[in-house]
Amino acid sequence: MFLHRVDDLISLKILEMKDAERIFELTDRSRDYLREWLPWLDMTKTVQDTEGFIRMSLKGFAEGNSMNTAILFNEEIVGIAGFNTINQSNKTAQMGYWIGQEYQGNGIITKVSKMLTDYAFNQLGLNKVEIRVAVENKKSRAVPERIGFKNEGCIRQSEWLYDHYVDHIVYGMLAEEWNENLKN
Repeated sequence: MFLHRVDDLISLKILEMKDAERIFELTDRSRDYLREWLPWLDMTKTVQDTEGFIRMSLKGFAEGNSMNTAILFNEEIVGIAGFNTINQSNKTAQMGYWIGQEYQGNGIITKVSKMLTDYAFNQLGLNKVEIRVAVENKKSRAVPERIGFKNEGCIRQSEWLYDHYVDHIVYGMLAEEWNENLKN
């Protein structure tokens, strides 16, 4: 079981089936807020849909292809963060995250992203972590910028978001850059 303390108030844990109801309730309560930037809200209409996501996440974790975790703030699930994909051959991962609207502005996602980046390099032995964010999603873009990721460019029309395409900025961090930054 993966459980990692980020600080006194924040920790991450691997998703469990018993988390489905809480995650769905959080998703449903933040649906309009999350829908602006996340393409899967219309496919998450029931607790059973969230259970399917958890099953897929557990399978990906067991196979070493992904690692989705519940973000706990004061021991309560407030969002999801992790590696949507882990490519063992290339030693890369793509990080993703979301948090319930009412928990925004507490620095939770920044702290979690920093911890996950460190975990990728120093526990999983990966060489690169990427975060892809819609160009106009300024709050989400601030996270990789805040923790020192480099803007590697724009992928045009990277994602279909309900009724339009959005361009993505790709942010990247290399293990050598991360570990060098930790020394300074």
